Amino acid sequence: MASAFPADRTVILTGAASPRGIGRATAYHLAELGWNVGIIDVDGEAAAATAADVADEHGVKAVGVGANLADREQAIAAVDELEAKLPQLVALVNFAGVSSPVPYLEVTPEEWHRVLGVNLEGVHWVTQRVAASLVSSGVGRIVGISSVSAQRGGGTFSKTPYSASKAGVIGLMRSIAREFGPLGITANVISPGPIDTDIMGGTLTEERKQAMAADGVLARIGTPRDIAAAVAYLISEDAGFVTGQTLNVDGGLYMH
Repeated sequence: MASAFPADRTVILTGAASPRGIGRATAYHLAELGWNVGIIDVDGEAAAATAADVADEHGVKAVGVGANLADREQAIAAVDELEAKLPQLVALVNFAGVSSPVPYLEVTPEEWHRVLGVNLEGVHWVTQRVAASLVSSGVGRIVGISSVSAQRGGGTFSKTPYSASKAGVIGLMRSIAREFGPLGITANVISPGPIDTDIMGGTLTEERKQAMAADGVLARIGTPRDIAAAVAYLISEDAGFVTGQTLNVDGGLYMH
């Protein structure tokens, strides 16, 4: 039986310092809902500045630290620091990721390891460290961010290493859901379709947005708020009976 959510609770968001990113929008949205926020980003200064702004705007506790999550020691140290400075850790959302538009026959060992290192290994290291704390408290929510690219075999800005890494996130979260479910912890995945952020290769023109939207069934592409709202549900106390699932937030691009 899972423990009850503490009133004063913290969510850690990785990769949440990019000015136009999904993670940053989610930080503000969750703070608005009363979550204290820990931010881990490769840009430590941006993480700290974002956290300070979130705290000022919503009156919650927020701390930002820098780390390359592909490095296990850095990932552990970052979580250690956030946990020491913030209320009880209840949730983790893995936004940190890199894109890779390189055609498959041109993928070098360096590019393969760069993408898998952040998008899959980094998710693993930070999740493993957070899960240790969640197990000890008996309550927790873990969310991995995949991509419709993993389910459709690409077809977006990024290609093979990205799709492979994001497919790995789905398998990782399902395994965690199975292993930690009896301990009161859920693990789920959000799979975004095209979202209006800079990871798609720069700020999108209206023409490019319309072309991307044409693949789905809705007449627009996604916004960071669309993803933030999905995160807010999956890490909520109300989502305690939802685990091992992949929630596509993609305008109907991939139906399964």
